[in-house]
Amino acid sequence: MTVTDMTPETAEMPAVESRSPIREAARAFRQSWAGMLGLFILILVVLFTYVGPYFYPIDPFDIVWAPLTPPGQTETAPLGTDYLGRDILAGLIHGGSATLFVGIVAGVITMTIGILIGAFAGYYRGMVDEILMRVTEFFQVLPALLFAMVLVTLFSPTIYVVSLAIGIVSWPTTARLTRAEFLRIRNLEYVNASRSIGARNRRIIWKVILPNALAPLIVSAMLTVGIAILFEAGLSFLGLGDPNVFSWGLMIGAGREYILDAWWAVTFPGFMIFLTVLGFSLIGDGLNDAFNPKLRER
Repeated sequence: MTVTDMTPETAEMPAVESRSPIREAARAFRQSWAGMLGLFILILVVLFTYVGPYFYPIDPFDIVWAPLTPPGQTETAPLGTDYLGRDILAGLIHGGSATLFVGIVAGVITMTIGILIGAFAGYYRGMVDEILMRVTEFFQVLPALLFAMVLVTLFSPTIYVVSLAIGIVSWPTTARLTRAEFLRIRNLEYVNASRSIGARNRRIIWKVILPNALAPLIVSAMLTVGIAILFEAGLSFLGLGDPNVFSWGLMIGAGREYILDAWWAVTFPGFMIFLTVLGFSLIGDGLNDAFNPKLRER
């Protein structure tokens, strides 16, 4: 229809507003109280961790007061000291960066391995699917914590080794989720259309199917980061954390023998871990509502 062919009726027709799925999901996430609360909590944790050192520049390894001083007894250590006399507040501020680093790096490793294995298994199926799923089941039946302990013990327990060990033992769930999404999408019309025009398998996997399977994977990624943070705390509690890097898990591990006499040495770092994991979990819950059309309509 040309401009001259337009009638007054067609000229007055309002334009249909098209909304992209990303904008719809962002709008739904803003309306999710769980997602916004989790985002608020996580922003506070990040500010406390990365801005706090500028206002409280005390080395967490320095001995500032008498050991096992309760909170409120001295202005030098307002939240008390641990069994060596180190400032608990300084440990909370400076230890958050290492804890978040382990959680995020381990989460990235987990998602990378899981998506690679799940994508190839779900797309190629057949013998490739059988081999990759048997490997996945092998890792899934292994005790994750025990396997991570073995890896950390075999190598030096640095923060990088801990992150790698957590990522290696945590990917099977992501692989199965990715495989299920690829099995669901691989035979849809737009995927078959891409095959019919001669698109290569590599392009179909990464450019066509994966972008449409990202919604549940993003939700899984947020939950994976929270699980990795708990994993790091568990390893540090068992004495397998990096002793040269201050983290919340290291604080709990160092104070576990004095928990009855110095509750503050483990309660405050434990609360920070709880708050951080809660923030990631609530964000994952909000993203699940945002990316799920049925929940979005509700």
